[in-house]
Amino acid sequence: MNVSDFDYELPEELIAQRPSEKRDACKLLVLHTETGRLEHRVFSDVLEYLRPGDCLVFNDSKVIPARLFGTRRGTGAKVEFLFSRKIGGNTWETLVKPGRRCKTGDIIDFDEGLSAKITGYSEDGTRIAEFICEGELMQALDRLGRMPLPPYIQRESDEKDKETYQNVYAKEEGSVACATAGLHWTPELIKAAEEKGVRTAYVTLHVGIGTFRPVKAEKVEDHHMHFESYTVSEEAAKIINDTKAAGGRIICVGTTACRTIESAAVLSNGWQLAAGSADTGIFIYPGYEFKLTDCMITNFHLPKSTLLMLVSALAEIKSKNRPEESGRKMILDAYAEAVKLRYRFFSYGDAMFITD
Repeated sequence: MNVSDFDYELPEELIAQRPSEKRDACKLLVLHTETGRLEHRVFSDVLEYLRPGDCLVFNDSKVIPARLFGTRRGTGAKVEFLFSRKIGGNTWETLVKPGRRCKTGDIIDFDEGLSAKITGYSEDGTRIAEFICEGELMQALDRLGRMPLPPYIQRESDEKDKETYQNVYAKEEGSVACATAGLHWTPELIKAAEEKGVRTAYVTLHVGIGTFRPVKAEKVEDHHMHFESYTVSEEAAKIINDTKAAGGRIICVGTTACRTIESAAVLSNGWQLAAGSADTGIFIYPGYEFKLTDCMITNFHLPKSTLLMLVSALAEIKSKNRPEESGRKMILDAYAEAVKLRYRFFSYGDAMFITD
């Protein structure tokens, strides 16, 4: 399977640079995979497609203001840090620019007495940095850091992004990119879903810088995912397992929620979700057999990205009664329709519901 098979044309002006004024007022493209039918709605209409007994699975990881700007001690050279993955304590994997200027042992100074010492390298070229500060590192980041907007948002982040590039239910600090399918949800909309009889479960997957990296392999099967940390609580596992046992649908809000529960699935009298914490490098592309995920609410993804491959895999599984049409074609046809109707794409863009 070629990575180029997942390419599509996207006018640059359709890449959203700012969020919708109201979170739940964006467009919603509903893809009925059993028939291929498309509907064009507003996101708040999603409640019409949820059934009592379904379960919405949210990723409650919180985006940290992961971009820091400092100077290299002794030279005054300007250095940019992007936090990637927590190793332990105040030690993190970081992407450093310009990396060639920062060697093991170098110290970078930021404002308010915060500094970082480069202690080593990771296999992918990121730097291991130990941060030194008075008080909590996350509190220092809240004051000094900037939100790590994706590179296709061609502007500097501002204070407003600290609110808008964050899900309303986010609580577990650790992501350097937002699980953006959740950006369309408001507390009122979640409450309305629960009042309809829809269960909600919260899992945690901390999104790393791998989400920004393009697929460089020519063959899909040759690509290797960046590892990310996840946690599934006993409560979340029980809610999801009870939903499956009762015949309800598991509806993942975003690809990260999907990757979490698929990573934590175990075969025990059928597929079950196991509680616990681990790292995952799961790569889901057409041909993958989903264990727990039934439907997905997601954003529109970059051409040739692993996320586009994941949603194509789900569409393929859901449309098995239509073997003449692949999941990839179904998704790309839906994307073409979205482009034609001027949907907004990527992190701050519109949403899609892949359902049955």
